[in-house]
Parts: sequence; structure tokens; C-alpha cells
Amino acid sequence: MAALHVARQAIADAGWGADELRDAALVVGTSRGNAAGWLGPWPGRRPFRLMAASNTIHSEPASAITIEFGITGPNHVLASGCSAGLDAVGIAMMLVQSGAAPRALAVAVDLPLVPLLLDNYAASGLLADALNLNPYHSGSAGFIPAEGAAAMAIEHRDGAFSRLLHYGCNADACDPVGIPADGGRTPQLLEKAIQLHGQPTAVCPHATGTAVQAIADPAYLNRCFPGARPSLHLLKPFIGHTIGASGLLESVILSRFLRDGQLPPNRAGLMALCGFHLPDHALDCNGPVYKLSHGMGGHNALLVLTPP
Repeated sequence: MAALHVARQAIADAGWGADELRDAALVVGTSRGNAAGWLGPWPGRRPFRLMAASNTIHSEPASAITIEFGITGPNHVLASGCSAGLDAVGIAMMLVQSGAAPRALAVAVDLPLVPLLLDNYAASGLLADALNLNPYHSGSAGFIPAEGAAAMAIEHRDGAFSRLLHYGCNADACDPVGIPADGGRTPQLLEKAIQLHGQPTAVCPHATGTAVQAIADPAYLNRCFPGARPSLHLLKPFIGHTIGASGLLESVILSRFLRDGQLPPNRAGLMALCGFHLPDHALDCNGPVYKLSHGMGGHNALLVLTPP
């Protein structure tokens, strides 16, 4: 199972043993749990008769992880659509900051590549008609679906690790499938983060490639950054849109680059927003990086990361 695999990697990277895992918190983000296991069963999705009931509920990945690793602290499952992965990091971080748990494991997983789910996205007009994703091109009108999983171990520790500074979320209460054309309440998230942590060196926007996102992103970015512009780093042209896993997967990629004091490059040839730079090579980074996610129904999330 993908969630178990990435959880094991994050735990090993953190060096957590049985004692550390026992009182850790677990937060899982997913848009649909393990639904792919029963909508389109194949061996990689645990289609065992024993799992027939649990595969139909969102909590199955969290249950599997706690059982596999002996995690008996608080555990939660978040299903806030495309924001779920970023929300998982944020809530896990808050559990550690509040003292509710000494450490936390954030995991996100989404496996949408089954015919029924893809047909639903296609019927909504959300899928791209080509594999060359260019999110801010005038002809961009859909996203490229992908499967993915990622995990992040979070605790108070010194060392050469990227830092999580801030998490915020809000809602637009506007549209069941997209962000408002003016960016909705995303500017409030950015303005609060700027007040607390200063101007970002870089922003990693949601940048799915849908027509509404291509309008909304420049609207809120131009409003929040009228002067000095941070560089933009678009990751979905490389990895596709992993739905509920995307926010955490992209945060893990950012974190790995930030460990080395760098920012990831953009794919060459992408159309840039007016006034914003999309570098196609890695840049040095010594300041905060803002990661944004937007879920269907108007759920917005923001995470602020920095190098060690």
C-alpha cells in the first residue's frame, strides 16, 4: 500500500523507534481514502476479502499505518479535497506545537486512476486534453491526474532539516468545484503569513492547469505582491495532480530542496504570469517559501517553510 510505503520511509529518515512511535500523532490527508481498492481492484491496492469493508471508508489508510507501526497517539483523517495533503501537514504541526503529541507523522495518499473516478472528472470538464501541462498558458483548461503518496515526520529537533513556520486555512463558501475568479479568501491567508513571517522568497501555487485556477492565481498573486515579486515554482508540470496527496507531496519536494538551501526549478518553456519569474534552474534560498493548495468547495490552505 502506498501510504504504508511512504510512512515507513519517513519514519526511517526520522530515526524513530518503537518508543517514539508509541505516543506519536498521525494525520492522514486523502480525498477518497482507499476507494480505488474496491472501485478498480488489482494486487497493488490490497483487494483482499478481509479488506472489503475497510476499503470503503476513508479511515482505512490511517488504521493500516497505526497497526503496522504501533502508533497509539492521536490520529485523524482529513478529506478536504485537493487541500487534504497540505492540511495534514498543518494539523500535524499544530498537534506538536500545542503539546498534544511530542511528534507527528503526516501522510497523504490518493489513487484516482480508475475508470469511474476519471470519468467523473472528465464529465465535469476538469481534465486536460494533452500531457504537456502549462498551467498559465491561455489554452490550458484542465489538469493531468496522477497517483501519489508522501509522508513527513514532524518534531522539535535541531539539525539540517527544513522548518515549518506557519499553517493557515480558510474557506470561500462559493463554488463546489473551483476557486473564485478573484482568488476568494486566499489573499487573507497570504497577508497574515506576510505579517507574521515577512515577504516570501518564493511561492509554490496550486497551479493545476484548470481554466478557473489560471484566472484566480494571477488575481490573488498580483493583489498580494504589487511590488517585489517572489519567484514561482510550479511542480504539477513534473508530477501531475495527485489530488488529495498533492499538497504534502509538493511540500516534501520543497523540503528536500530546502535542506540544501535551494528551490526546485520549473520545467523549461512554461508561460509565466506577468511580472513573475519562473526559473528553469534551481535557485539558492535563504528565506520563507509559501506553499498553497485549494480544494473543491473553496477550501484554501497555506504552509510556510524555510531552509534549516
